[in-house]
Amino acid sequence: MRSRLNLIPFCIFFILLGMLSTLRTTEAADPVIVGVLHSTKYPYATMMKNSYEMAQERINKQGGIKGRPLKLIYADDQSTRDAGEKAVRELVKINKAVMLIGGYASSNTIYTAGLANKLNVPFLITTAADDRITQRKWRNVYRMNPPAQEYAKGVEKLLLQDIQPQSLAIVYENSPYGTGGALQMMWFCRENDIPIRKIIPYHKEKASPEYFEKLLSPLQEDTPEIIYMVSYLNDGATMVNKLKELQIKSLLIGGAGGFTHQKFIETAGESANKLLTATLWTQQLSYPGTKEYYEQYLQKHSVPPDYHGAEAYSAPFIVADVLNRAQSFRPESIREAMDATDFTTPFGPVKFESYGKFERQNSLPTMVLQVINGKFEVVAPGELATAELLKN
Repeated sequence: MRSRLNLIPFCIFFILLGMLSTLRTTEAADPVIVGVLHSTKYPYATMMKNSYEMAQERINKQGGIKGRPLKLIYADDQSTRDAGEKAVRELVKINKAVMLIGGYASSNTIYTAGLANKLNVPFLITTAADDRITQRKWRNVYRMNPPAQEYAKGVEKLLLQDIQPQSLAIVYENSPYGTGGALQMMWFCRENDIPIRKIIPYHKEKASPEYFEKLLSPLQEDTPEIIYMVSYLNDGATMVNKLKELQIKSLLIGGAGGFTHQKFIETAGESANKLLTATLWTQQLSYPGTKEYYEQYLQKHSVPPDYHGAEAYSAPFIVADVLNRAQSFRPESIREAMDATDFTTPFGPVKFESYGKFERQNSLPTMVLQVINGKFEVVAPGELATAELLKN
């Protein structure tokens, strides 16, 4: 009996030695390469890259992909067609990425997605919202974020139920993203008999306080109850500051995009007070890992993340789930696993489906935030509300 007991420490030693050997083998194994189309030109570039890297670290601590570490390799698409083509080819041909993720600027993502499809590489879109991206019958293109026409669903419901506006003006960046969001609001107003006083497109390359003053000053004479804006962060902050300077006292609503980041509030200052904005995500959601991601990001980077960060953080987890289920890393096996995805991330549930004109598209509900006392509060839907809606 004693001899058997004496063997126990040796057994434990060899078990631990085996575990350590397995761990070293996993760490030393060739990594699974996933390419990230990224650019430092994006307003949310730092937040998104930080979030990608947080996810990569966590996935590898959990065992990686089939015992191999996940390695994200970034390529700069610079939001231009030529750089986008170079980035895709670099990731696929040189770095041998088995999948691509990313895609921020819609105009560029339409091109890079088409190229990825041509090269037969599955591409998971994380942020670009142009409706057309998942309407092209590209079998390798999947999108986890809702399309642009769905961004304003929460705002539309709030408008009908709580605000009931008698007039509205639309100001939008004439990019695919801005145009898509503006068109959706135009159709909404038409279907619900809300008069549109003005429709004002603007050129991003011309955006300046003087330019916006020329575009927005006509609203002084014919002021709508609501001004709905579709743009990115810097333009959005410039617009709301100019509207306050012109003493146009409409209730302002942002169509997600650049209106959801804390930096928007810091840049716009008091002009942002009472502004409403659609959002795809808040830290109040009860999805597994949502609160944990928010708190860890805030602790590590001292800035609260918004939905762009949550999208970037969640995408690698979808990739890990897909690649762990796929029979091989061949495109057809990855697509088969993507098609069968039914997975909940900190950003929300993900299932790629076909509906309307969309294919391989995820769909999620949207929330409404309002800037109150210098911070975002959830005002809709009611079950998530952290504050009551403030009207003008």
